[in-house]
Amino acid sequence: MHNKHNSEQASTTGSVSRRTVLRAAGGLATALTTLDLIGAGVTVPMRSALAQDACGLPDIQFDIGNYIAPPQTEENNVVVRFGPVNTTFLTARLTRTPTKQDRSSLANALAALEASYPFSAGGIFTFIAYGIPYFAKLPGGLTGPLVSARMPRLAADHSRLVLEEAVVGPTDVSPQNPGITKRRFNVPVQVEQNDVLITIRGDDSSYVADVVRWFGGSNSLAGRAVASPVPRLLTFTSSRAMFQQMGLPRYVADRNQLPFAKFIHPHSPMWMGFGDQQVQGSGPAEITTCAGNSSARLTTAVAGDYFDSASVQHLSHLILDMEQFFDFDAAGNPGPDGVFTERVQYMFRSTPPPSLGNPDQYTDGGGPSFLETTFAGTGDAENSAKGIGTPENQHRIGHLSGLQRSSRAADGTPIHIRMDGPGFDNLDVPDGSIQPKLQFTVFVPSADFFATMRRNQASLDLAAANAVPEQDNGLERFITATRRQNFLAPPRRHRAFPLLELT
Repeated sequence: MHNKHNSEQASTTGSVSRRTVLRAAGGLATALTTLDLIGAGVTVPMRSALAQDACGLPDIQFDIGNYIAPPQTEENNVVVRFGPVNTTFLTARLTRTPTKQDRSSLANALAALEASYPFSAGGIFTFIAYGIPYFAKLPGGLTGPLVSARMPRLAADHSRLVLEEAVVGPTDVSPQNPGITKRRFNVPVQVEQNDVLITIRGDDSSYVADVVRWFGGSNSLAGRAVASPVPRLLTFTSSRAMFQQMGLPRYVADRNQLPFAKFIHPHSPMWMGFGDQQVQGSGPAEITTCAGNSSARLTTAVAGDYFDSASVQHLSHLILDMEQFFDFDAAGNPGPDGVFTERVQYMFRSTPPPSLGNPDQYTDGGGPSFLETTFAGTGDAENSAKGIGTPENQHRIGHLSGLQRSSRAADGTPIHIRMDGPGFDNLDVPDGSIQPKLQFTVFVPSADFFATMRRNQASLDLAAANAVPEQDNGLERFITATRRQNFLAPPRRHRAFPLLELT
């Protein structure tokens, strides 16, 4: 492994391009700033070269398992797997309804991108997904024969499409939740209306930034002239950079003198100190698609359908209140609710807690970062809410146990792939300060599946029925979701403006 530092040439061209981007597409600036901010702390992995599949790249766009490092074993014999270090999400609106020529232009541009950077963690992965506003622009809209005849439907209710708009979460700040407030970041959530979501992933932040600028109109890739895709068709509304590497949150916290820096585990890949990359925590790519696999099929799609290997991609943007997470007092000292034994129960479960941590419950996280995401059954959250099997029979609910009320198939296989990680920017922060973020995206078979999983994660029904105190119910009070939207990630073969070729 080696430390990555951008070359003088890359820094110079990057600076010029960023000024251009700020004039032409200001929505890209946030991610470029974050990529610069954390770049010096990134260790670019020296990954082994991977042979390209003779059958071509995967039709499931996000199925990158054969193109990243294999699983590795960390503390407590927990098997984890890390994807690319850097991920940037670009959301955009269309300035007009695209044409068949636009579809061809986008397909050619994406092919040129993959010719410039290999489809690998050491190169660039790019996924494209489409929101309801895109499909509404097509002839007949969502209810017309073009879309409705090809969009899969819920197996349990054929009147509903797999792609529905995101809903306000049960603990989001919203007029729909008049009793919900957040201590420091009381920001109302917005359900966005973007046409397109572009996800760009790679180990090298300079490569990711180069591709971001290319989508923004730089007409340059990897130092060569390459026409940017469909100019003047996309208006970028936001950019969000995510970084995922062991020790990087602590590095960012130390570098920026954040008040809670010394309490973050020095090897954790996540702000809250607990690794989120356990192999057991995500399902195989096929189970998250509309066609599903032998463990779970939740839609009407079958192999050979237009959207068979499509998946619903939910994107949300969350501000983390790390000072509340460590129970800071007015003087900046952590309190009794910030000890490791409390935080581990907020994150995982209480039946029993997966670890009791170190004698010093605060410094360097106060305990291990990697703990197994054991599936304890769909009733685990209800048992802990009733105080069955918890320390001192306390009524509590852990984040993971709530999630597992509906996140797995009958055989225990997760029906989702989370692709979340830390961010650090000022997007949606009321006072404009840079704050720790959770950049969250997940691939699931349907929007309904995610809405149910998110509702169960909060478990407000169990909390109310069993008198669970707010301070003992998972992570909800520490997190403010400010943006949500659902997209459909089509199969690779239809990733460029799907269905247009049929008009």
